[in-house]
Amino acid sequence: MQGGGWLIAALRQDRWLFLGGLAMIELAAVIYTVAGIGMDMSALDMTRMARLPGQPMEMGHAMAWTLPYAALMFLMWWIMMIAMMVPSAAPTILLHHSLTRRPEAPQELRSTWAFVAGYLVVWAFFSALTATLQWAMQPLGLIAPGMMSLRGGWLAGAVLILAGLYQFTPLKRACLSHCQAPAVFLSNHWQPGARGAWSMGLRHGVFCLGCCWALMLLLFVGGVMNLYWIAGLALLVAAEKLAVFGKATVAVTGGMLILSGIAVLLPT
Repeated sequence: MQGGGWLIAALRQDRWLFLGGLAMIELAAVIYTVAGIGMDMSALDMTRMARLPGQPMEMGHAMAWTLPYAALMFLMWWIMMIAMMVPSAAPTILLHHSLTRRPEAPQELRSTWAFVAGYLVVWAFFSALTATLQWAMQPLGLIAPGMMSLRGGWLAGAVLILAGLYQFTPLKRACLSHCQAPAVFLSNHWQPGARGAWSMGLRHGVFCLGCCWALMLLLFVGGVMNLYWIAGLALLVAAEKLAVFGKATVAVTGGMLILSGIAVLLPT
């Protein structure tokens, strides 16, 4: 090729390599989550036996929290978060990649992977917290073995109401606004190079976590291994961030969660 033609061709190839790599990460996370790797049963089998919130499926006995088991629980949470959150973060990730694909600065092409890594580190932190919460609740008898859902309608109802109320808070609106506008976020927080991309990825992950942490706690209500809840929450997060009616979705979801929580708390 003459002139810079070879570089343009390499950049085009890099784009598809990046898209393929990101797709492979998402696919691997989905397969890991569905298969329930390392668990006694797959998520598919557990989902078939799922019950309503407040009526947890009792199966087997609670596992002792050894170091390997704790690592398995953390990994389960983290990979599940990757499967659920990467699709809704994809517009920001892909826009960042497009902005760094410059012929005059080919070394910048790797920086989007640093952005992705920073984003995923935030969800690793959240996964460590949820695994620790799960560990703390198990000796108290608040978590049922198997599906890993909350025992007792009162606790499930309280989490539903908490998640619903959070939908109406200023913090939720502020964090969501950053997630809904990738171009604005990157423009306001742009930093060059891989180190800057890492920092931007961390920042975007923090906004994403601030937007979605309460919704992710709903996995304890429906069952951490319940694929219906996993897929439903992932779709809800994507609708809030990506759909033109995202703000309306937040309000409607908040009201429905509060009403659902009250219904669960009411005596039958």
